[in-house]
Amino acid sequence: MADREEENAPLLQNEDNTSPQTQYAPLPQVDSSNLPAPLPGGPPPPILPDEQPPPYTPSPAGGVPMINCRVCQAMINIDGKLHQHVVKCNVCNEATPIKEAPAGKKYVRCPCNCLLICKATSQRIACPRANCKRIINLGPVTVATVRTSVGNRVSCGHCNNTFLFNTTISSLARCPHCRRVSSIGSKFAKNRCIAFAMIGMVFIVAGIGVTIGTFELAKSAGGIYFVWIGAYIVGILNLIRSCYYGTMKVSQIEGPA
Repeated sequence: MADREEENAPLLQNEDNTSPQTQYAPLPQVDSSNLPAPLPGGPPPPILPDEQPPPYTPSPAGGVPMINCRVCQAMINIDGKLHQHVVKCNVCNEATPIKEAPAGKKYVRCPCNCLLICKATSQRIACPRANCKRIINLGPVTVATVRTSVGNRVSCGHCNNTFLFNTTISSLARCPHCRRVSSIGSKFAKNRCIAFAMIGMVFIVAGIGVTIGTFELAKSAGGIYFVWIGAYIVGILNLIRSCYYGTMKVSQIEGPA
């Protein structure tokens, strides 16, 4: 019990001291107008006895992550929104990106301050706002890079987008934008069309000749029917392949990479 009372007792007590107290002379009054001006970049002047301390102004952010609105420059609190790509300003109600656009996308700011997101290869987009409906021209499309050491710039015959392709390896290219196959130049597709057409016609004519020549023999040897069917199937498949190359879209080479 005694220990607890000693702990709760104040550190300074009003005890009667019999020792005489030393008397000190009063401090002189200081005139603040006679003090020299503080040096630039030096420490601030001391607080005088007759002055009040400067008021404390807490930081407006208070440790909370903030960004400036891209439209009205107001501060936007993004605490708890770091997983989002864009945030909305409470002052102008417009969106401001806080992250890079997703892969294959890009941000576009309409003159009406509407933030749009579109494909990275888009050339023209329309503002969705009812009071705007403006058509925005984004200019030429950036060249998409294909993982090839050397190549040429090729304009896709399907979507008209430009990409890089090594024409020394193959003349059939798959566009990285629309994922469709096209022929690099019309010569390759034309030659393939003629070649498959000739092979198909050869097998069809051969099948007809074998059918006529072995018609009587097939009555006693049933295996000859399989020869006829095989010749006709191979011929038809080659003709179908010929039609595929004949109707294939052609991509044009624009120049070296």
